[in-house]
Amino acid sequence: MDKLYAANGAPASTALPIRKAGDDTLQTDLLIVGTGPAGGALACFLASHGLKGIIIGITSGCADTPRAHITNPGTLECLRDIGLADECIRNATTGERIRHTRWGYSMAGEEYARMYSWGNDPKRAGDFDAASPYRHVDCPQTILEPILIRYATLNGWVCRWNTKFLSLEKLSDGQVLSHVRDELTGTEFSIRSKYLFGCDGGRSKVLQDLAIPLIKQPGQGLAINVLANVDLSKHIESRPGNLHWIIQPDLDHPDWAWAGIVRMIKPWHEWMCVFFPKPGTGVDVPPLVHADFLKRVQQIVGDPTLPVRILDVSRWYINEIVASSYSPLPSNNTSSLPPDSSHRIFCLGDAVHRHPPVNGLGSNTCIQDAFNLAWKVAYVEKGAASSSLLTTFSPERQPVGLQVVTRANQGLRDHFPIWEAFGLMEPNAEARLAANAELAAATPEGKARRERLRVAIANTAHEFSAVGVEMNQRYASVAVDVRDEVAAGRAAPPEPEDAVLYHRISTYPGSRLPHAWLNTRVPGKQISTIDLAGHGAFCLLTGIGGEAWKTAATMVGGDLGVEIRGYGIGWDQDYEDVYMDWTEKREVEEEGCVLVRPDRCVAWRSMGMVEDCAAKLKEVMRNICVYAQ
Repeated sequence: MDKLYAANGAPASTALPIRKAGDDTLQTDLLIVGTGPAGGALACFLASHGLKGIIIGITSGCADTPRAHITNPGTLECLRDIGLADECIRNATTGERIRHTRWGYSMAGEEYARMYSWGNDPKRAGDFDAASPYRHVDCPQTILEPILIRYATLNGWVCRWNTKFLSLEKLSDGQVLSHVRDELTGTEFSIRSKYLFGCDGGRSKVLQDLAIPLIKQPGQGLAINVLANVDLSKHIESRPGNLHWIIQPDLDHPDWAWAGIVRMIKPWHEWMCVFFPKPGTGVDVPPLVHADFLKRVQQIVGDPTLPVRILDVSRWYINEIVASSYSPLPSNNTSSLPPDSSHRIFCLGDAVHRHPPVNGLGSNTCIQDAFNLAWKVAYVEKGAASSSLLTTFSPERQPVGLQVVTRANQGLRDHFPIWEAFGLMEPNAEARLAANAELAAATPEGKARRERLRVAIANTAHEFSAVGVEMNQRYASVAVDVRDEVAAGRAAPPEPEDAVLYHRISTYPGSRLPHAWLNTRVPGKQISTIDLAGHGAFCLLTGIGGEAWKTAATMVGGDLGVEIRGYGIGWDQDYEDVYMDWTEKREVEEEGCVLVRPDRCVAWRSMGMVEDCAAKLKEVMRNICVYAQ
């Protein structure tokens, strides 16, 4: 069977994206270093535009432990663009099973508190429904990575495992030469490429070679993951949830496993026990053996009749690090590479933002980095944009990385008041039990401690119901046209009072395209506004009286060689605003328009109809670098 088209309608080709360029050198257009969520997603999104290349990984296969797990609505919207969202959801844990985060003595023992999580709080349902057609799912990295790599390889990418990136050098012809080693044979060879993408994780050698400065805050120690098999089915029915904090004030735990949280991997028999160190412990951990881990997991389980099997043990550093730039731009080009090469070398994912998994932001940010970058590379490669479009990746995504790193570390620190209220910060078991006993005391001290616990638990909504930090990104770069806004004195709408908890829906340029359910005049399957955008094309949304904008989109798109899909939304238009949501969210008049980039970011808007709208639209498209002069 011959494959005719890739995703997004891009022509398919069976030719390998690789050729020999010498005895020990291969040639390709695109080289991705790293096969994790960032690298795998980037290969997928590039493939959806018909671009192919090589992706290399130092491991022998996809992730062998379920490190990242929460997939948020913003990421599912990205995967929806290439038809992978439904596959991710089918293989994930959803709904009731991830409904709560809990605090208790053990998995089988007493429960102290629980918090609605991942959009399941009935009081917040409207906020999540308004933000996206999706809800959070729990899709471990061991499941997500193979979905990504399979899509990429089925759409023309070559994945080479057991291949270590060694170094890079800039060639006189403007290309990049990456030196790599086959870890099976020890053979070293080189890969010449037009683009190099460093998706090689928290110890990124690509980032190191580029000498891009890192913005660092003091770390919070060393955490240990223990993957275990234990069937908790009989205990979990009355306490559903995918995260369970264990509080045991009567026990003296070792400093390396001072606090513990249990994370559901496979309901209800596979679990990740994550152990955090005692505050101030640092990263020095004494030699540990199987018995140490088994004892600590058994304490967490709390049912000695259940057999426990340790499957894997790993460790990670609780970092607070973000790269100052995601590519060696001329403004901070401290590497040996000439400025012209900086437009073709990028770092993304954990290579540039390193933080604890609190808030579930890690792999989501990796995939959204890739979604932002892929369309820009594709447009430049196809001659539909100037190379200056590539310089917008770092100024758009680096602030997001900084926000994510800061939020994730603050989220971990937000648990300290909970531990204090439970008495865990006391120096010994006797003092911890005395402090914990106050929670049941009819005394002023007991009342005060209960209130501190209530406030601290409620504050974790900033971790488990944080639709704001997930959706509030507003890009600012030359690929976003705000000139009309500035000229009219329209400032960007202020962030919500609590920008972590709440999402500000807006069509102000740079914002995420608002989600609103639409339908046809004769009702069929409802679709979202986000379905009209993306898929490799620009999109222009207008309404009654805006027919000229649709005509202009077709004409300008033809002139510039860029697809601009125009749609009317409203009474007797292409799509009906059946719930009147788009009317409330669009912030422009019916005859105005909203121009959306292929990554569903609002590029520009017109509050109403303008004279010679085709000339205006062409000017805007040129301004946001989507035309090679």
